[in-house]
Amino acid sequence: MVDALSPELTPAAGIDGGKYVYCIIRNDRSREFGEIGIGSGARVYTVNHNDLAAVVSDTPIVIYDPTRENVLAHEFVNETVMKEFTVIPMSFGTVFRSEDDVTELLRSTYQAFSDVLDKMQDKIEFGLKVLWDREKVIANLERENDEISRLKDEISRHTTTSTYFARIQLGRLVDSALEEMSSRYVADIHDALKPVAVASRSNKPIGDKMIMNAAFLVDREKTKTFDDQISDIAKKYENKLSFLYTGPWPPYNFVNIRLKLERP
Repeated sequence: MVDALSPELTPAAGIDGGKYVYCIIRNDRSREFGEIGIGSGARVYTVNHNDLAAVVSDTPIVIYDPTRENVLAHEFVNETVMKEFTVIPMSFGTVFRSEDDVTELLRSTYQAFSDVLDKMQDKIEFGLKVLWDREKVIANLERENDEISRLKDEISRHTTTSTYFARIQLGRLVDSALEEMSSRYVADIHDALKPVAVASRSNKPIGDKMIMNAAFLVDREKTKTFDDQISDIAKKYENKLSFLYTGPWPPYNFVNIRLKLERP
């Protein structure tokens, strides 16, 4: 994770002339990206300072709701820009009150942004979520694990007597086996992808079916190699695991832009 700390800027509310900032790029000339911005296709262009540029669109000073339409517009601009440039993505809803404030952001954090752009040069992010059928996995454990199979049989044969402690023991054994198995799968997948990725970041899995929720930073020139490795892993675990592979994305998980704001 690369951190960049912005200067302290004072936002104003309820006035026009604001700038919605999507990302920072290295470019010393003004550039237009078309009418693709948040808010019904706003014009997207750059505000420049030396060889840095903020990709922006005009906006009133408002707090944008993270609706599907707004979030997709924000992401689409970043995806469009990253086809040609290395980008430092800004968080959804980043609004400055004027072009001067955007220029001040670039001026005051020039070195920090330059350092981050150097580190992120020609690197993109891919997401990988790995899921399994938990009930199917448990059913396989009950057949293949001797201790789990024995307890399962004992519980089924004593339906009229107390099996409270046996059920507790069975639940603990199953949970332990699931954790061990998922950890083994995740470690194996990470080991397979490590040689073709610059860095990785693990996020918390969502729900009972997901065992891995990770992001990988990859050199553009190694994109096909990374894709091929994902395909090989998916074939290896066919009928055992499901893979949700997304990207390329800007390096959202590997750059942290923290804005310190002063409010009047």
